[in-house]
Amino acid sequence: MEPIGRQVAAMGKSVNRAFAAALADAGGTLPTWLILLELKREPRRTQHELARAVGIEGATLTRHLDALEDAGLVERAPHPDDRRATRVELTAEGEATFQRLRRAAAGFDRRLRAGFSDDELAQLRELLARLRANATRAS
Repeated sequence: MEPIGRQVAAMGKSVNRAFAAALADAGGTLPTWLILLELKREPRRTQHELARAVGIEGATLTRHLDALEDAGLVERAPHPDDRRATRVELTAEGEATFQRLRRAAAGFDRRLRAGFSDDELAQLRELLARLRANATRAS
């Protein structure tokens, strides 16, 4: 019997690839979606706050923001109260892209939920939470 960790890892990769493909079909990428989602949740974040929220290194975020700014999706400006910080916010085009990617993400979520009852989904969430807790618990 295959170890559960291997099955979960393979499933995670499959879901991640499929989600990336769904976002690509909508004209986006996973990093773009995560950045726009965080800016939508909390507008006018500093780059440092955004890097922490998205869970990527500052230099990596800077490269993504450069591309998003070149595409007209975000704007960066000096923080009015901290001259060392730069704030990032969505543009109108960034808002439109966010909405398009949100529809793709919601459609993908519906696809994942297909064939599951509400009770099964609740049980799945509980089981996944327990797996996460087990995986992160110190040995």
